[in-house]
Amino acid sequence: MRGMLDWLDNRTGYRALLQGVLYERIPGGARWRYIWGSTLVFAMVVQLITGVVLWSAYSANAQGAWESVWFIQNQMTGGWLLRGIHHYMAQVTIVLLVLHLMQVLIDGAYRAPREVNFWFGLVLLQLVLGLSLTGYLLPWDQKGYWATKVATSIASMTPVVGPGLQQLLVGGSEYGHLTLTRFFVLHAGILPAAVALLIVGHIYLFRRHGVTTPKSAREKPDGYFWPEQVLKDGVASLIVMATVLGLVLWSGGAHLGAPADPAEPYAAARPEWYFLFLFQWLKYFPAGWEVIGAQVIPGLVLALVAAMPIIGGWKYGHRFNVGVATALLAGIVMLTWQARVQDSADPEFVAAQAEAEVLAERSSELAAALSGIPVEGGLAMLRADPLTQGPRIFEANCSQCHRFEGHDGLGGQPADPPSASDLAGFGTRAWLAGLLDPERVATDEYFGGTEHVNGRMSRFVQRGVARFSPEVRSDLAKVIMAVSAEGSLPAQVEQDAVQQTEIEEGRALISGEEINCTRCHTFRDQTEGDVGPVLTGWGSRDWMLGMLHDPTEERFYGEDNDRMPSFGAEKILTEDEMGLVVDWLRGDWVRQDSQGH
Repeated sequence: MRGMLDWLDNRTGYRALLQGVLYERIPGGARWRYIWGSTLVFAMVVQLITGVVLWSAYSANAQGAWESVWFIQNQMTGGWLLRGIHHYMAQVTIVLLVLHLMQVLIDGAYRAPREVNFWFGLVLLQLVLGLSLTGYLLPWDQKGYWATKVATSIASMTPVVGPGLQQLLVGGSEYGHLTLTRFFVLHAGILPAAVALLIVGHIYLFRRHGVTTPKSAREKPDGYFWPEQVLKDGVASLIVMATVLGLVLWSGGAHLGAPADPAEPYAAARPEWYFLFLFQWLKYFPAGWEVIGAQVIPGLVLALVAAMPIIGGWKYGHRFNVGVATALLAGIVMLTWQARVQDSADPEFVAAQAEAEVLAERSSELAAALSGIPVEGGLAMLRADPLTQGPRIFEANCSQCHRFEGHDGLGGQPADPPSASDLAGFGTRAWLAGLLDPERVATDEYFGGTEHVNGRMSRFVQRGVARFSPEVRSDLAKVIMAVSAEGSLPAQVEQDAVQQTEIEEGRALISGEEINCTRCHTFRDQTEGDVGPVLTGWGSRDWMLGMLHDPTEERFYGEDNDRMPSFGAEKILTEDEMGLVVDWLRGDWVRQDSQGH
């Protein structure tokens, strides 16, 4: 073995290289304050390794980015852990860089002859921030999409070249496939290569000039990089790794929002926490002056920091530099804290964030329930989901008159009171029982705000049903079962199957002498008049679609229709949109435990 190592040393000279690397003399001996550079290198190596593995499963296109990240997060073995490490290590890297720069400033390790190395560090900080910014978009979820759109709009503020610069970054006038590919090339190719070159140059210059030894350590004996400092660096790197793993396990991994939807603005769009100070800072600049806050002042501050090696050579220059750096850091912390506090007190932000979380969970639930994402992609999957889209369509087109559990479908309260029935649970036995309750039929839950409040149905319930004997009320319960069973509601299918005998009895009682629904309604070819809607198929998908399409048809309300628009006949809604509302009202949507409807 020794002979082989001698041969290898003869050909490569590796022993001299290791000797130079490991046995570098450290004036004053190894110290814990020297660990920051090594932990930074460790963090970036972890980012490189995890990034390459994530790259192997990632698809950088507008119809595959979110889908591939969902695959990594939910189906790839250890993918959630890998992505979580990559996500949180990126944030820890920012913290380590700031700590390292502050240590360099406090120790005076930026002054001659170390000016170039200090400038390398400043450029490295900007490159790492660039990596974070470009990586934010890659999952192609709502949060990343809209936050990146805000960030790139800052580039457009640049005088003269702004619009062209933004178009170069975006890859056109719209955010899409070309935006993703450009950001991915920056994130996985150009910026990492630049970071690697800077790190090599940084380490070379550090080795060339050596450690800046504090006065307190100059009287102590010298030490060596190996093993004393290596041990301290190793322990620090393990602590960094343990911290990141703790964050991943505590949070459950990196968050993945709903697929990016350019048609749905995201009111809770915010950059990552380390950019929040700039977001908050821009609030202090009126419209038209944002370029001052976004580029001019930050540019001047960066120029001042870059000039610190020169300023540090003046009398009191070092104290000035440390004071400026401390003030800047304190300002950044204060602005970040302000942004957090204001957001937590903003009802619109809180509501948008809650809705985004619901959409994120629903997207993942759909993908799991469907045993994978459809070929059309995650956004198409979400747009075809009644549970997601039904309430939105209801709020925009139905809530002016109707309510759903007392609200507009999305939890809001319209300014005007309801003027039509509450459609939560429509078609269920409970909904029908309320309609046939003398105490409730004329309330806002049912006919209270309509022209039918004094109509035949309302009078029948208030005068006739109110006088039913206990025996007839028992029959009425069976009639309710029978009419509700016409809808074949998913939530009642099993119950209907168990109570089929009672349902058959109820069907016979519909035209019975006491209850006699067929006096006004048609039910399976039994009728004495066509005053009210047909009860055959009442509450079924086809019946409800027909009602939405044109409620003035004879099988529904005919000439007695009270203000309800013909959503289909008048082309207010498409067939797909009506289907989404109907399926939502019927509770007919994909559930994770049902593998379908």
